[in-house]
Amino acid sequence: MRFILKLFKWLAVLLILLVIGLASPIAYVELACHAPVTSDPYRPLITDAAFQRKEANTYLTYPEWHIVYAYDGLAEALKSGDEHEFSFIPSVWNFWKSTCALTGIADRHGGADSQTRTMIYTIGASFTLEMGLKGVYEETIGRIFAAVRGQVKTPQDEVAAAMAADYAAFLRQTPWYKYDFEKQVAALWAAPMTDPTRGWERRLALGGEWKAKTFYAGVIAAGVAEHGVAKLEIRSVISGVTADQLRQIPDVKVISEQADGAVIETPRYDSFTKILIAIAKAGGQIREIAGNDDIVVSATVEPEKEYAGPGEVIARIGREGFATERVLVNMKVTDLSGLLASQPLADPGVEHVFDY
Repeated sequence: MRFILKLFKWLAVLLILLVIGLASPIAYVELACHAPVTSDPYRPLITDAAFQRKEANTYLTYPEWHIVYAYDGLAEALKSGDEHEFSFIPSVWNFWKSTCALTGIADRHGGADSQTRTMIYTIGASFTLEMGLKGVYEETIGRIFAAVRGQVKTPQDEVAAAMAADYAAFLRQTPWYKYDFEKQVAALWAAPMTDPTRGWERRLALGGEWKAKTFYAGVIAAGVAEHGVAKLEIRSVISGVTADQLRQIPDVKVISEQADGAVIETPRYDSFTKILIAIAKAGGQIREIAGNDDIVVSATVEPEKEYAGPGEVIARIGREGFATERVLVNMKVTDLSGLLASQPLADPGVEHVFDY
């Protein structure tokens, strides 16, 4: 009985420490990163309230994408190495570092509502817990089993690498909870067993992780179904090209033509950046997006080089798994066309235009 009581005591202590650890960066952002809330007097060209979004949202869209980029980095690391070679802790650190910097500038553009901040803190805490647990396991037990295996990867390792790349690509356009983790679990178990030691370790460790994500995804999907999904389309005002030219660009729908330019409707997320680049290269001038005149763009640069494009650098952070660094840039929407027409969608180069 004394042993059981002592066990519960230690479990309670560990739980308290875990809660403190997850809450600490949230408390820091709330207490140290805010700035006085001010509003932009800009008068939007898009007058339909259903397609107007808070300007602060462009700044606080990045934290979600940081998680996408973390999986990009993990997939990159697995091309030639094992999980323990990915920088789990720096990835978490950069999530909160960028969130702090972006919170302050979001406040100077109207500020984020409590629902948006709660969402960011929730995904941030989940990301911190996931990367922390995965990092601890892969740096210890996973590293040992990889050393015992040797240099040649097992079929289970190959499944893990393929899954990381597929998952990273999936996240660029689709919410994570829609991913088919069960399919990957089946592939993990179907892979030939060439090394029983490492093979079984990967089956149990990764299979358990993906099973847990399947359950958690179901919970999130149910919550989203209850509260409604985010709008998947966004509207922009474009001048300098004709409506017919805009219609030639895939996924561009011309809503109306007015003196300031054509109002178009497009998909959001990864497709949005590619569409804006196509418009810029066709000679189009991006006048406004979702009723706003400011936006955040991310670009990648060599470690020793400075960002040379338009706008103000908000934060510069490492890209785990890659040699280049990421800069988050605040700029006027009207400066987008020049940047996107002149810089490649590549590494180094333009990475993403963050919608609202």
